[in-house]
This record gives sequence, C-alpha cells and structure tokens, in this order.
Amino acid sequence: MRRVAVASFIGTAIEFYDFYVYGTAAALVLNAAFFPNLSSLNATLASFSTYAVAFAARPIGSLVFGHFGDRIGRKSVLVASLLLMGLSTACVGLLPGYDTWGVWAPILLVLLRFLQGVGLGGEWGGAALLAVEHAPRGKRGMFAAFPQLGPSVGFFAATGIFWLLSESLSDDAFQAWGWRIPFLLSFLLVAVGLFVRLKISETPVFAKVMEDQEASKAPALEVFKRHPKEILLGAGGMIVAYGLFYTATTYCLAYGTKTLGVPRSTMLAVSLVACLFLAAGTWLAATRSDAGGRRRMVLVGSGLAVVWGLALFPLMDTEQPALIALALGGALFCMGVVYGPMGAYLPELFGVRVRYSGASFAYNLGGVLGGAVAPLVATRLQSAFGSSSVGWYVSAMAVVSLLCVLALPETRERELG
Repeated sequence: MRRVAVASFIGTAIEFYDFYVYGTAAALVLNAAFFPNLSSLNATLASFSTYAVAFAARPIGSLVFGHFGDRIGRKSVLVASLLLMGLSTACVGLLPGYDTWGVWAPILLVLLRFLQGVGLGGEWGGAALLAVEHAPRGKRGMFAAFPQLGPSVGFFAATGIFWLLSESLSDDAFQAWGWRIPFLLSFLLVAVGLFVRLKISETPVFAKVMEDQEASKAPALEVFKRHPKEILLGAGGMIVAYGLFYTATTYCLAYGTKTLGVPRSTMLAVSLVACLFLAAGTWLAATRSDAGGRRRMVLVGSGLAVVWGLALFPLMDTEQPALIALALGGALFCMGVVYGPMGAYLPELFGVRVRYSGASFAYNLGGVLGGAVAPLVATRLQSAFGSSSVGWYVSAMAVVSLLCVLALPETRERELG
C-alpha cells in the first residue's frame, strides 16, 4: 500500500505540475509572448482561452483513457497518460514565440495545450482508482487523499519555481527565456514518474474482472446508459472545486499583478502560502470522510465556499500581502474540503466495469463547467462590474455544487467489487 500511495501521489503531482505551470505562465507571460498585437485585456483573454482549451480536451481524454482503463487495466493507461502530458508540457518550453514563428506559434501552443488536456483527462481517474481499489474498505478516503494531494504539491512546485525565477532573473530575462525553464523540467519529472509507476501492480478489483472475463466491451456507452445521474451530479459537485481553484490562482494572479499592481514576486509568494491551506483542507476532509462520510464533507466545503466567495475580493482589494494571503488561503482551504473526499466519492458512485470511464468523465466535465470558464468569466465580470461581481460568481458556483451533492447518496459503505 505504501508503494501504491507513492505512485498515485507522484503521478498526479507531476501531471498537475505540468498543468499549473501553463496556468501560471498564462497569467504572467504568454499574452506578451504569443499575442503581442492585441490590447492588454484581449491578450489576457486570449491567453486564458488557450488555457481553457485543455479543459475542453479533458473529457475527451477521460473517454479515451477510460475506455482502455476499463478494458485492459489501470496501470498501463496511467503510464500512457503521464507520457502524453509530460512531453506536451516540455514542448511548450521549446516553442518559439510570435516574433519568430508568427501565427503558427499560438496555433501550436493551442495544439500542445489540447494534448495536455487529453493526457490529464486520463490521469486523475486512474490515479484515484489505483488508490481506492487497493485500499481497505474503512480507509479508502485516507488512501484516496494521496492522489488528491497531487494538485497541492504540483501547484506549490510550479509556483515556487516561477517565484525563484522571478527573484533571480531580471524582468527582461524572465520574459525572454526564464519562463521556459519550468516547462523544460517536465522532461526530468516524466522520467521519475515512469520509474515509480512501472513498479506497481494492477488493482485487485480490476484483476478479478479480467480473470472472470467480465470487462465491459463499450464502457463509455454503458456508463452513460446506466449512470447518467451520477455523471451529471458528480460533475456538478466538482464545479465549485475547480471554480475556486482557478479563480484563486490563475485569475487572482493576473488580477493582483496587472490590476492591483502588486509585484509579481509578492503574488507568487502569497500563492505559495495559500497552497498550504489547500493541502491542509484536502488531507483533513479526505481522512475525515472515512468516519463522517464523503457527502457530508463535500457539503461542508461547498457551504463554506458560498460564504468565502463574498469575502475573497474585498480582502484582495486591500492590496495588503497578509490579507491577500488570507483571501487566497481561505478560498483554497474551502476547495480542499470539497476536493479531498472526491477522490473516493466519485469512484464509489460507479460499478467496477465502468468506474474509470464514469469517475474520470464526471471529474473532467466538472472541470469544463467550473475551471475552463472561470478565468474568462472573472476577467469579463471584473472589467464590466468590478471585483465584487467575481465573488458573487464564485458563491453561485458553490450553490450549484451544494444542490448537486444534496441529490447524491452517501457511498462510504459501498463495496467496490
């Protein structure tokens, strides 16, 4: 179990590092590197639009990788998703900018971002199932906490590297080539991830399915036929987690540096502090869900998010680093309380024959609804109605998730076989 926990954690940490490196770069430099001919607002929107492309690709990835994960096994699919994600990320670091390749530069940027999304679409479901299907029945929430900590660690690493580069390089050097370094590090991280993942075994639950020759021939069709309610409501439950995260990180990083005028290094340092709150909320809620129930913890997190959405931007607008840290840390803590139990909750909603496809698609559909559009909507709302409107938008997403989870059952006592 220790090896399984490490493999599920390292894989998600690496893949989310890759994903968040792009988000940080989108907030800081990609607008100038790939869209220099647009106005500041439109360049930021264009940068966030390329960011959103990966979210549209993630449900596609969940269906492709979910099909093979439910047909041939979890382990081999996880290796393939890690390779696709890592190599796509590293190639962004090698991609020339608009000044060198003209219009082909943003076109290829969009293509690489799309491939990132396909890779990540297959990652989370496999990592969660790896932990949950190996875990003892009374400890599924605790073991599912390990892949759920991947985003915290991946975001911390991505933000930390950008912060170090901001502190050690001049602004011209950072804009010219420094931002590429975090992308190129993905070559090394992929090698580490493959080394760990190739040492794990197939989950015992799915191994029995293969032994009994009971694997689904068309898992995507089967899951949509048998579990439409679980897919839609599970995706709805994820909306607030994604909305909180990408508002509090990608959007607030751009808002703090470009609108409020907070120094880039200060905003990155504050984001590092806030990430600790995400990890704390994730671990606390995931481990508590084994005793208190997954559904209850997700409802608590969603309820807290309704309130915190209204406090987020009044705290941000003070321009005081300590209060900005409180604003972002509170938002990410609420996100962690929702996100932590979802590592066990979504897989438990589906039968073993279609679990990879169902859990992955619900998770990534929630990403499209909550994460892909959050920075875009927030940018438009702030421009038209001021920052308080963005807070109301966050609270509205939390209400939607609250209502969706209320319509779902508790699952912690369910058998996985």
